[in-house]
Amino acid sequence: MTGIQGNQTAQGPKHKRNVTRRKVVVAGGAAVAAVGVGGTIAATANAGQTKKGASPTASSTSSETCYKLTSETTEGPYYIDADKLRQDITEDREGIPLTLRLKVIDNETCKPVRNAAVDIWHCDALGLYSGYEDLSSGGGGGGTPPSGTPTDVPSGTPTGSPPAGGGGGGHQEPTDDKRYLRGTWRTDKQGFVTFKTVFPGWYQGRCVHIHTKVHVSGTWTDAGYEGGNTCHTGQFFFDEESVLASAEVEPYSTSTTERTTLTEDTIYDQSGTAGGLLKLKYKKNGIAKGVVGTITMGVDPDATHEGTDDAVQPGASGTTSASASDSTSVS
Repeated sequence: MTGIQGNQTAQGPKHKRNVTRRKVVVAGGAAVAAVGVGGTIAATANAGQTKKGASPTASSTSSETCYKLTSETTEGPYYIDADKLRQDITEDREGIPLTLRLKVIDNETCKPVRNAAVDIWHCDALGLYSGYEDLSSGGGGGGTPPSGTPTDVPSGTPTGSPPAGGGGGGHQEPTDDKRYLRGTWRTDKQGFVTFKTVFPGWYQGRCVHIHTKVHVSGTWTDAGYEGGNTCHTGQFFFDEESVLASAEVEPYSTSTTERTTLTEDTIYDQSGTAGGLLKLKYKKNGIAKGVVGTITMGVDPDATHEGTDDAVQPGASGTTSASASDSTSVS
């Protein structure tokens, strides 16, 4: 299998291991080629985003402006460490084609972060996560409801918080060997990385989103990627206009799951591109033909953000929404 897997230590679960032991192995020892993306993307991604308390200032080495740190969020329970080294993560999943064009920069210097390992993972059009189909709720309309009177009904008052549906809670070990809609690839010398996937669906309790991690300071070798630290754990979000348009297209239109909107979501911090809101482009009244999503992530390469301890807590949201203004429908 062509893929990557991280080492697991005896001291703790896989998702909390010492990141310096992080190692990815490529079957066959094939070297990883850099992704080449045109330099025009930066002009449209995260326009107007600046450091706190400062006006946009040009970098001495780049025409770009400096950016805020992109919001850190929870890793969620369905992360599988660097399982597939690839750009096209679609596999057999049906849905609207989505091209993700991401850029990673150092938020202090505005310089591109090159050779970083970027992970993305998300649910399919009906809300299922690969590796966790038994645990993720899904949103399909199929199936037959159980009949009869349930037995062994629990009594008493439930305690604790309900599960967050992929947005929070502790890490879960995979329950199956499927790995669709998951992948890892490296940033090029300009900090760009591109993925091919499908527009995500939704499931109970969460708005439409994609998870991401950025790993830096490691070494790419013929065997894969070794060492380093996870400097960013975040999520990408989709504005309401695009989600409503996707909901008219099969198989999204067959979902019977109640959808959480962007403003209702407990993970998205309502801060626009700083919070992970993608800039989207697609043909007006023709979203089924495909969507391009772009964003620049401002990170602190020296920081460690695993998304397991410093996650955004449910209910921690802002007061403003930047949804439709960050989406572009083109004729």
